[in-house]
Amino acid sequence: MSELQRTNLSVRQERAILVGVILPKSTADPADPLGELAALAGTAGAKIVGQVMQKRARIDSGTYVGSGKVTEIAELVQAEEADVVVFDNDLSPAQIGALETQINREIGRKHGQGVKVLDRSELILDIFASRARTHEARLQVELAQMQYTFPRLTRMWSHLERIVGGAGIGARGPGEMQLEIDRRLARKRVTILRDEIAKIAARKDRLIQQRHEHYTICIVGYTNAGKSTLFNTLTSAGVEADPRLFATLDTRTRAWKLERGMQALLSDTVGFVRDLPHHLVASFKATLQEAVHADLLVHVLDVSNSRAQQQYQSVLAVLKEIGAGDKPQLLLLNKVDTDAGEKSAPIWRTLNPKAIAISARSGSGMVELHQAVLHQIRGQQMQVTLEAAVTNGKLISFIERRAEVRDREFLDGKIRMTVRAGRQLLADLQKNEQLEIVKVEEAEA
Repeated sequence: MSELQRTNLSVRQERAILVGVILPKSTADPADPLGELAALAGTAGAKIVGQVMQKRARIDSGTYVGSGKVTEIAELVQAEEADVVVFDNDLSPAQIGALETQINREIGRKHGQGVKVLDRSELILDIFASRARTHEARLQVELAQMQYTFPRLTRMWSHLERIVGGAGIGARGPGEMQLEIDRRLARKRVTILRDEIAKIAARKDRLIQQRHEHYTICIVGYTNAGKSTLFNTLTSAGVEADPRLFATLDTRTRAWKLERGMQALLSDTVGFVRDLPHHLVASFKATLQEAVHADLLVHVLDVSNSRAQQQYQSVLAVLKEIGAGDKPQLLLLNKVDTDAGEKSAPIWRTLNPKAIAISARSGSGMVELHQAVLHQIRGQQMQVTLEAAVTNGKLISFIERRAEVRDREFLDGKIRMTVRAGRQLLADLQKNEQLEIVKVEEAEA
């Protein structure tokens, strides 16, 4: 097989064999261990023609699955005329090389026509590459691909012969090995990508900080949990709500009008999956900054899915990894309008009494969601009497948006307001040197 095929990570239009290895600490769904991998491969455009499962106490260092299972995979590849073998596990470069070599030797594939072996990370990267639409998303995907590819250059490239140097001083001799040139170019490209993404992240961070006067809410959840549908329902944004995995890679933010003249900024983010590659999480940190800086995370969970528990834990793990694990969260039990969702929702409500059962598609549960968010915004209510210059319209407008004004009067160029405010808002107001806090007391129920 031509090693150059390893540079093509796409599995579009290809016949795929799925392979899963169940280890003692596996996070795959026991009832359908290859279900998510099949969905990922289907999203990438592959046609699933076979599956192979194996239980092991520990991985085989050479081929991950052992020589006997490799032979079984090779026989299935030949019988189904497969083009690619996709593992639900992350493989080392040496394991990928050994698997491809042994499989292609056993099936007698000619040079340049061999089967490819991809692991879970490569498959996810392929999907992200196909979904990237904005400049930022494309940069993030390219960085993740470069970080994944760099340690695998030895296995992925065949042109390791020495290049004959050109004429002139300093160009004589055998020159660099092509592998070293590839590595040097890769390191340079990674540096450029990181610099560009850092600039984007800095700009985005400034924009997020400018929103401090607004209450910010970020929708998070597993891919295909219904986040974009909920986003549309709450904001009438009309964004694409694609049932395919990873339909959303770019953060969208819209104003969400709440009751009593209040509004919040609502953001929709990229969906998560279990075992999301770390280099991919690192690359998308600029996108995920919305979650890190949000006042509240709305966690959308598809309770109709048989893997809901694993998906819930996977999202929590990613939030912890990006530094948002301690943020206030509101759990939404989505898709309760389905038979499976209707049956499982009561169980989730027992485990999470504050969770809210909703259907993002039909709009049921939205009133309860509104009330819960309003309660979160206000927190434990305090009654605050404060004074500010009547000419400070920006500050007065901020208070009116974030608090419930109970009374107001004008005194010698000042406005005195009595408002109901949550403890967090009160803390923010107390830091503001442009107003005077006259009195603070517990608000009446």
